[in-house]
Amino acid sequence: MKGHTVPLTLIDILSDGEFHSGEQLGERLGMSRAAINKHVQTLKDWGIDVFTVTGKGYSLPAPMQLLNEEKIAEQLNEDRLEVIPVIDSTNQYLLEKMDSLQSGDACVAEYQQAGRGRRGRQWFSPFGSNLYLSMYWRLDQGPMAAMGLSLVIGIVIAEVLRSLGACDVRVKWPNDLYLNDRKLAGILVELTGKTGDAAQLVIGAGINLAMRTPDAAIVSQGWINLQEAGVNVDRNTLTARLINTMRESLPLFEREGLAPFIQRWSELDNFINRPVKLLIGDKEILGIARGIDQQGGLILEQDGVKKSWVGGEISLRPQE
Repeated sequence: MKGHTVPLTLIDILSDGEFHSGEQLGERLGMSRAAINKHVQTLKDWGIDVFTVTGKGYSLPAPMQLLNEEKIAEQLNEDRLEVIPVIDSTNQYLLEKMDSLQSGDACVAEYQQAGRGRRGRQWFSPFGSNLYLSMYWRLDQGPMAAMGLSLVIGIVIAEVLRSLGACDVRVKWPNDLYLNDRKLAGILVELTGKTGDAAQLVIGAGINLAMRTPDAAIVSQGWINLQEAGVNVDRNTLTARLINTMRESLPLFEREGLAPFIQRWSELDNFINRPVKLLIGDKEILGIARGIDQQGGLILEQDGVKKSWVGGEISLRPQE
């Protein structure tokens, strides 16, 4: 954290969206204008757009709402949350301290230097414009009991976002959220534990709230953020609501599995009754999506025959 003190202070000052001159910033931070310029470059490296206008100084394109640990804690049923401005990966942070955690412990970050998506992909994580959240959970029934967990988290996130005004958010099997047929959020569940032992899980979610221009080398598919869809959510309220709801939903999943969630999934399913393409390795399966089964498998209908699939990724295919 120590090495990030000046850039974080700079963000705090600039977060009002107003112009601040290099001279004013230098006086406030006790450094030269050249040093300020160097720290502004760090902000740009973190994915923040900083306007530099001669005679006026520095400004962000719009005010930035920063995560506030106190405001989030006020809304939590139980605290046990760390707010970390700059981190390699929220999932990795919890994975490294699992032995000292209890179910429901969580962390959020403003910026991930090495955010992770599924299948080893990088997750684009600019500072302050999205939400990066991870939670630890222990399943005493073992790894097999985690089947379908990413679907439950998808339902929880979609329902929370809808309650905050994003009424068209939907889920995509097995671990994404969609809005207007574009990706809004992703879920990454990382599990350790052998059969017969308890499973230790870290559940991560990245939600696009106000991301502007992502790195095309990292983000290759159609994406959307809530702001673009005309929805502005309070990041602190969203964080607290997600953590509270996850902590309420996961014990239900532990006791009853996917059964209580299947109807909720079908009401949110972005692909239900639509023609899709399922990719499993080099294999391509075409069919009509018919929801999920009791184990969380995708039900595909081909020529009137329904079959369940448990791996792979789906995408819409054009109507014939």
